[in-house]
Formats: sequence, C-alpha cells, structure tokens
Amino acid sequence: MSTSIAARLDAIRTEMAKLKLDAFMQPRADEYLGEYVPAHNERLWWLTGFTGSAGMAIVMQQSAAVFVDGRYVVQVRQQVDGSQYSYESLTDMPQYEWLAGKLPAGSRVGIDARCVTLSWFEAAQTRLAKVDIELVRLPENLVDICWHDRPAAAVNPASLFSDDVAGKTSLEKRKFIGELVKKEGADVALINALDSFCWLLNIRGQDIPRIPVVLGNALLSANGDMTLYCDQRKLPSDVADHVGAGVSFADESELAVAITALKGKKLLADPNSANAECQLQAREAGVKLIAGLDPVALPKACKNPVELAGMKACHVRDGAAVSRFLAWLDRETAANRLYDEATLSDKLESFRKADPLYQEPSFDTISAAGSNAAMCHYNHLNGTPAQVEMNSIYLVDSGAQYLDGTTDVTRTIAIGEVTDEQRKMVTLVLKGHIALDQARFPKGTTGQQLDILARQYLWQHGFDYDHGTGHGVGHYLSVHEGPQRIGKNHNAIALQVGMVISNEPGYYRENGFGIRLENLVTVKPCETLANAERETYQFEAITLIPMDKRLFDKALMTSAEIDWVNHYHQRVLETLSPLLEGDDFTWLKQATSAL
Repeated sequence: MSTSIAARLDAIRTEMAKLKLDAFMQPRADEYLGEYVPAHNERLWWLTGFTGSAGMAIVMQQSAAVFVDGRYVVQVRQQVDGSQYSYESLTDMPQYEWLAGKLPAGSRVGIDARCVTLSWFEAAQTRLAKVDIELVRLPENLVDICWHDRPAAAVNPASLFSDDVAGKTSLEKRKFIGELVKKEGADVALINALDSFCWLLNIRGQDIPRIPVVLGNALLSANGDMTLYCDQRKLPSDVADHVGAGVSFADESELAVAITALKGKKLLADPNSANAECQLQAREAGVKLIAGLDPVALPKACKNPVELAGMKACHVRDGAAVSRFLAWLDRETAANRLYDEATLSDKLESFRKADPLYQEPSFDTISAAGSNAAMCHYNHLNGTPAQVEMNSIYLVDSGAQYLDGTTDVTRTIAIGEVTDEQRKMVTLVLKGHIALDQARFPKGTTGQQLDILARQYLWQHGFDYDHGTGHGVGHYLSVHEGPQRIGKNHNAIALQVGMVISNEPGYYRENGFGIRLENLVTVKPCETLANAERETYQFEAITLIPMDKRLFDKALMTSAEIDWVNHYHQRVLETLSPLLEGDDFTWLKQATSAL
C-alpha cells in the first residue's frame, strides 16, 4: 500500500500547490464528528492507511505526520509507512501547536472546517495567527478531490423506533428539549449529533457501521418544531405520522440556506461537538450564536424507566450468549483445539445472533490473542488474524445492538496456564474495577473525580493505562455516548440517576499481553444511605457474565474484594441459570463458584 499512499500524498500536494497551501490537516472525523464514519468518508484511512477511531494527518510539501493517541501507538506503526509519515502523539500537544513550531511566518494551512469543532477551529486560528500563519477554510476537502474511486454514499432505509420501547413519543421529547433551548435564550438549536436527532424523532438508521443512525443534521425550534436535513429517500413513508406534528424534512444540501435564513435569530450550538462550518456560516449570516451543550445529550444519557428496563433485559440475554461462548471456548481449549482471532469473533457473534432482537455488533469486536491485546483497540480485520496459543491470555471486548438496548463487555481469559506476573496484573485491574463498582458518591460528583478509584492499585505499583475508565452507552444507539465519562481528563458533567456507563480499567504490556475487565453499570440512588445528610448515588452492574477466576491472585485481595467477586458471581448464576442448560449450565456453576 506504500506505493499508493505515496501517490495519494503527491496528489494532495498538487492540490495544495494550486491553493498555495503549506500544510493540509485531515482529522479522522467527518462532518458528523462521530467515532465511526461511513465508508465514503474514511478520509484519514485513504490518506494514511490508518484505521483507528481517532487520529489526524498533517501533510506538508516535504513531509507528513500522523497523530494518534495512546490506544494506537502500536497499531499505527503496523499500518502506516514510516518512510512516508512520522508518528506523533495526538495528546501531547494540539496539532496546530505542532504546526506553529514547524512552519515559517506567512504560511497557509488548509482544513475542512466541517471535520472539526468550532472550539478547535477557533483555538487553532488564534494560535497560528500569533506566529503569522493563516488557517484556511477549504471550500472542498482535498481528499474528496483526489479520491477518484471514492465509494458513493449508501442509501440505507431508516426505521421507526417504537414509542413503547422508547418510553416517550417524539413530540414529548421535542417539547421538553424545546423548553431547554428556550431557557438558554435561543430561538433554535443546531442538532449536529446523529444519535441526538434520532433519539428525538424515535427513528433509527443503517448509515454508519455499528451505530443505528441516519446521516444528517437538524434544527430544533424552542417550540418543539424540528426540521431534519437528510437524504429523504431513506425515510419510511409513514415517518410523518410516527414523529407527530411539527416535523418537516428537507435535503441535507439545504441546511446552509436554512442556517443563513436564521439571520437576526439566536442559534444554540455546541462549540465542542458541532462542526465548525455550520456555526461559522451562521455567524457570517448575522445569526447570534449561543454556545451551550447539545440540549439533547444530557436528557438522552439519563435513561427513562422504559429505556433502562430494555437495557437490563438485553444485558441478561447478552450475558447468556457470551457465557455460552466462554463455556464453548473453555471446552475447546481443554481439548487442545485452538483457533484464530477471527474465528473466535465470529463464533461469539453466532451465539448473539440466536437472539431475534439482535441487530449487529455495537462496535468492531476486539478479539486479541497474546501480545495483540496490548493494543487496546486492536482489530483482527486489519491484518492476518493471529492464532491463540496455549498458556497465554486472550482478551475479547465485544458488544451488541439489540432492539431494546446496547451492550459492551470485556473479559480476559486464561488459555491454559498463565504466569504469576499475569495473575498479579489482572488482580490489580480487578481491584480497581471493584473499587469503582462499590463507590458511593454525593449528587454532583463527576466521573473525573471517581477515576482514581480504578487506577489506584496500578499506580501503587508504577503502572497505568492510556484510556478512559468509563464511557456512556446509548439505548440502541451509540456504544460511546456522552456527555458523561470517567477518566483523567476534565469533565464537568455530574453523574446522574439513569445514566449507563462502563467500568473498564485495564493494563497493557507492549509485546506481552493486555488486560481489561469491563462491565456496564447504571447510576442509581444509594439505598443504604437513603436518609443520609446528602443525596448519595451508587452504581449497579447490569453486565452479568462470569469473570475468569483463574486469573485472580487471592493473596493480593482483601476479604471484601473476595466477597465482591463471590456476590457478583452468585448474582450471575441466579440470573443466567434459567437461560443455560447442559454443559453450558455445568460450566456456569463452576465459573461462578466461590473463590
């Protein structure tokens, strides 16, 4: 692929020369700024060969660089030709800061402003201006100009999401969110996030892999009226009746005109999540921009009772499916029948496919043997799937989209005998998982404040991991949902009742092994402290799948931690027993027996 990448770089540099650009920046994100992008928007992959979910390329006339975060430091070296690109950190410094130190005064840097947020664009523009470098908004993405065999955008039919499963009608949601828009002093809100307008309208789609959304944008008025800008060929004929009064539909190409027509009005837009181009167009048209959080994000994150019931129900069925896979895997290993990562991934999905509500994976399964698990977002489809070897660790991080909810779980599995060092590291990760699971915290606490609970035992031994500890999860929507999260980085969003969030500390030793233990949990009132001085919350695990006790070192665990494992496994046994039989049930009893 190096030859084609070199040719692509030459083509980009030719276009740069036409526009008198000294650098071109291409993020992984497309105009919808989501984690996954459709095939026709895989611009970073086309330019570099990198397939990770976060990154950026910077092309200059004589050199190029690719930026990735800690999850992809191994993967990027496997996928991107080091003779064409230097490898840089996505997190050590902003990319525009890096450019400011590379380019001389008077340089011009081009970027597609649809692919970055307004906050990023303005920060880059300000920083580069200080060293007399101009940030240029491109009328057309240079990759789009050069990508001659670019696939056409798919026209996949959208579907209506039952009000009974959603828990509220679209009209109820739109009226409520409209009031929030009004409270912000705005007339209209720009709804740029795909899962936000799909949640508002109670529709789902097939436009992006692993996330059931429709490509488009929306404008929501303070009175609850809404216009969805999308490819209308995708919409069911009875969509108008389903969404209720006050919704209209237009082609996505009409969005810019609609934004310009808001002249003199106040537009609420999230500068940290909505694309810069839309907001810059609004500002230039005389629209008053009001910066604020996507008004849909927080209400969507706080699941209503019907949504929460669906999430819990699908996790029980998912727990049974994954347990059948783990039971099968143990039997095959005992018989010395070992498989490659792709075969195991497909086998796991086969158990989920037996559920009539199953739709697709909620993300690309991370089926990682041995040292491949050290790449925490490894994808076996990016090369030749490795063979699982005896006396090693196998990590599988997987999830499913069901019509009543979304799942995400990671289990680390012993294949034969493991070393004392591996057991030690798994146990340190487990101790952090338990500490976070057992947290009690006052109303107003953020995930950033809780993050240390999961890392503390690793830190005490000089270890850490380079990813967040927890992310929100949608209701048959995005498996990575904001605005809440648990991590080191600043996040001012307090955890609230009804939120679903992951608990997933890990550890990764390059060229050695990888460990992660992940459950999804919900936030609920703390029953034990119901009459406490301050309103207090706690977590409830909704993932119900055995953890591999063979990897735990009891000598490193307290009696309370041992009790936690035993109580969790007892709950798993009681919940899943009615769904398993024969050898699978026998395995479940053994896997959940007391430590």
